[in-house]
Amino acid sequence: QVQLVESGGGLVQAGGSLRLSCAASGRTFSSYVMGWFRQAPGKEREFVSAISWRGVNTYYADSVKGRFTISRDNAKNTVSLQMNSLRPEDTAIYYCAASESMVQTSKMYLYWGQGTQVTVSS
Repeated sequence: QVQLVESGGGLVQAGGSLRLSCAASGRTFSSYVMGWFRQAPGKEREFVSAISWRGVNTYYADSVKGRFTISRDNAKNTVSLQMNSLRPEDTAIYYCAASESMVQTSKMYLYWGQGTQVTVSS
Protein backbone atom coordinates (compact mmCIF):
# COMPACT_ATOMS: atom_id res chain seq x y z
CA GLN A 1 0.00 0.00 0.00
CA VAL A 2 1.10 3.53 -0.74
CA GLN A 3 0.13 6.66 1.17
CA LEU A 4 0.44 9.96 -0.65
CA VAL A 5 0.59 13.46 0.81
CA GLU A 6 0.58 16.54 -1.42
CA SER A 7 1.94 19.97 -0.54
CA GLY A 8 2.79 23.25 -2.20
CA GLY A 9 -0.60 24.56 -3.20
CA GLY A 10 -1.62 28.15 -2.63
CA LEU A 11 -2.81 31.41 -4.13
CA VAL A 12 -0.88 32.91 -7.01
CA GLN A 13 -1.50 35.60 -9.60
CA ALA A 14 -1.94 34.73 -13.25
CA GLY A 15 1.43 34.25 -14.90
CA GLY A 16 3.01 33.07 -11.67
CA SER A 17 4.45 29.72 -10.67
CA LEU A 18 3.91 27.05 -8.06
CA ARG A 19 5.62 23.78 -7.34
CA LEU A 20 3.56 20.91 -6.00
CA SER A 21 5.15 18.00 -4.24
CA CYS A 22 3.83 14.59 -3.29
CA ALA A 23 5.53 12.44 -0.69
CA ALA A 24 4.91 8.73 -0.76
CA SER A 25 5.27 6.21 1.99
CA GLY A 26 6.37 2.65 1.48
CA ARG A 27 9.33 0.99 -0.15
CA THR A 28 7.69 0.31 -3.50
CA PHE A 29 7.40 3.85 -4.83
CA SER A 30 9.44 3.05 -7.92
CA SER A 31 6.96 0.29 -8.79
CA TYR A 32 4.27 2.82 -9.61
CA VAL A 33 3.56 5.27 -12.34
CA MET A 34 2.81 8.59 -10.70
CA GLY A 35 0.21 10.99 -11.94
CA TRP A 36 -1.29 14.36 -11.19
CA PHE A 37 -4.97 15.06 -11.60
CA ARG A 38 -7.06 18.11 -10.82
CA GLN A 39 -10.68 18.87 -10.11
CA ALA A 40 -12.24 22.29 -10.39
CA PRO A 41 -15.57 23.15 -8.73
CA GLY A 42 -18.46 21.65 -10.64
CA LYS A 43 -16.19 19.76 -13.00
CA GLU A 44 -14.99 16.20 -13.27
CA ARG A 45 -11.53 15.20 -12.19
CA GLU A 46 -9.13 15.48 -15.12
CA PHE A 47 -5.72 14.15 -15.98
CA VAL A 48 -2.85 16.62 -15.81
CA SER A 49 0.38 14.67 -16.11
CA ALA A 50 2.02 11.31 -15.52
CA ILE A 51 5.56 10.01 -15.22
CA SER A 52 6.79 6.48 -15.73
CA TRP A 53 8.44 4.29 -13.13
CA ARG A 54 11.98 5.59 -13.64
CA GLY A 55 11.00 8.97 -14.99
CA VAL A 56 11.95 8.22 -18.58
CA ASN A 57 8.53 8.91 -20.04
CA THR A 58 6.17 11.76 -19.25
CA TYR A 59 2.72 12.70 -20.49
CA TYR A 60 0.78 15.93 -20.24
CA ALA A 61 -2.71 17.11 -20.92
CA ASP A 62 -2.80 19.47 -23.87
CA SER A 63 -4.01 22.25 -21.60
CA VAL A 64 -0.78 22.22 -19.56
CA LYS A 65 1.77 21.12 -22.13
CA GLY A 66 4.71 23.51 -22.24
CA ARG A 67 3.78 25.09 -18.91
CA PHE A 68 3.90 22.21 -16.41
CA THR A 69 6.77 19.79 -15.76
CA ILE A 70 6.49 16.55 -13.83
CA SER A 71 9.49 14.91 -12.17
CA ARG A 72 10.19 12.22 -9.61
CA ASP A 73 12.94 11.25 -7.21
CA ASN A 74 12.72 7.56 -6.41
CA ALA A 75 15.43 7.85 -3.76
CA LYS A 76 13.28 10.33 -1.86
CA ASN A 77 9.89 8.82 -2.77
CA THR A 78 8.65 12.10 -4.16
CA VAL A 79 6.96 13.34 -7.31
CA SER A 80 6.71 17.01 -8.19
CA LEU A 81 4.76 19.20 -10.56
CA GLN A 82 6.34 22.50 -11.54
CA MET A 83 3.62 24.81 -12.78
CA ASN A 84 4.59 27.93 -14.69
CA SER A 85 2.58 30.58 -16.52
CA LEU A 86 -0.42 29.76 -14.42
CA ARG A 87 -3.86 30.77 -15.62
CA PRO A 88 -7.13 31.28 -13.75
CA GLU A 89 -8.46 28.13 -15.42
CA ASP A 90 -5.75 26.14 -13.64
CA THR A 91 -7.59 26.76 -10.38
CA ALA A 92 -8.49 23.39 -8.88
CA ILE A 93 -7.67 20.87 -6.22
CA TYR A 94 -4.62 18.94 -7.39
CA TYR A 95 -4.20 15.28 -6.51
CA CYS A 96 -1.26 12.97 -6.92
CA ALA A 97 -1.97 9.33 -7.57
CA ALA A 98 -0.21 6.03 -8.14
CA SER A 99 -0.92 3.46 -10.83
CA GLU A 100 0.56 0.20 -11.98
CA SER A 101 0.12 1.25 -15.58
CA MET A 102 1.11 4.21 -17.68
CA VAL A 103 -2.41 5.51 -18.24
CA GLN A 104 -4.37 8.73 -18.09
CA THR A 105 -7.59 7.21 -16.81
CA SER A 106 -8.25 8.08 -13.18
CA LYS A 107 -9.98 4.77 -12.46
CA MET A 108 -6.70 2.97 -13.12
CA TYR A 109 -4.96 4.82 -10.31
CA LEU A 110 -4.97 2.80 -7.12
CA TYR A 111 -3.81 5.27 -4.49
CA TRP A 112 -4.64 8.94 -4.06
CA GLY A 113 -3.53 11.81 -1.92
CA GLN A 114 -5.91 14.15 -0.14
CA GLY A 115 -5.32 16.98 -2.60
CA THR A 116 -3.92 20.48 -2.41
CA GLN A 117 -5.73 23.64 -3.47
CA VAL A 118 -4.29 25.81 -6.23
CA THR A 119 -5.96 29.15 -6.84
CA VAL A 120 -4.88 31.44 -9.65
CA SER A 121 -6.22 34.98 -9.53
CA SER A 122 -6.67 37.11 -12.64
